[in-house]
Amino acid sequence: MSLVTITAGIGSEAYPVAREAAERLSIDLYDDERLREEFLAMGLSSGDLESLNEKAPGFFRRLLDLRPNAYQELMESVVCHVARRGEGFIIGYGSAFLLQDFGCALHVRIYSSESRRVERIMREWNVDESAAAKAIRRSDNERRGFMEYAFNIGWHDLSLFDLVVNVDKLGHESAASVIVDVASSEIINACSLTALETMQRFSLEKRVEAVVKKTILVPKNVQVSVTGEGEVTLMGIMNPLESKDKLIEAVKAVPGVHKVVSRIATEKIHDI
Repeated sequence: MSLVTITAGIGSEAYPVAREAAERLSIDLYDDERLREEFLAMGLSSGDLESLNEKAPGFFRRLLDLRPNAYQELMESVVCHVARRGEGFIIGYGSAFLLQDFGCALHVRIYSSESRRVERIMREWNVDESAAAKAIRRSDNERRGFMEYAFNIGWHDLSLFDLVVNVDKLGHESAASVIVDVASSEIINACSLTALETMQRFSLEKRVEAVVKKTILVPKNVQVSVTGEGEVTLMGIMNPLESKDKLIEAVKAVPGVHKVVSRIATEKIHDI
């Protein structure tokens, strides 16, 4: 099995490289459209997102612009949901950083010079050189800022990646060949069942946390713990004006949850 994350700036030919590699390995490619489908299939849609046209391109991009906190929570849930399958190509969305501690993943950074990126953006977007350069710098700055904010790590830190591929020198077909060779290697595919089970629990935990955040007003007061058998334990305190039963039923409805153990206390309201 091969689970590969692809990180690149706009105009770096990340999509054709990932598409070619995924086709050669006969595994799924998770781009904006496919990740949106996964999000909807997981039933994570909330009132915060209903104002967005779910069929329009750039869904996650616009979500990040409008609601960065919701974006981070959503991507944690969706990326971990995909990763628990143990294979696939995930393009962007902080996947390399979200899965940094998951030993089964191969993290790839695709490099392209700014001048070549400008040429591609000019051609693909039908804009002049100045507009293309401005778009690239804005996008890079936004990515850098979000990664520092969300994960407290630098987007340009090469130590976060297992493989850096220069697409300018290799071209997208040769770049794909390099990724396929590394992804097919024995050391990358020596992913233990224990690691996959850990990711499955982590994925379920993130999905439950997303539901908790949608259901109660102060979600930080409730902690989530998940076992490998789909047993979820909720711990913490809740506002007495909120329904503990409603929260438990919402968690029970999350796919993969088989049992919910509640250790939630009701916050006491003292007269002044």
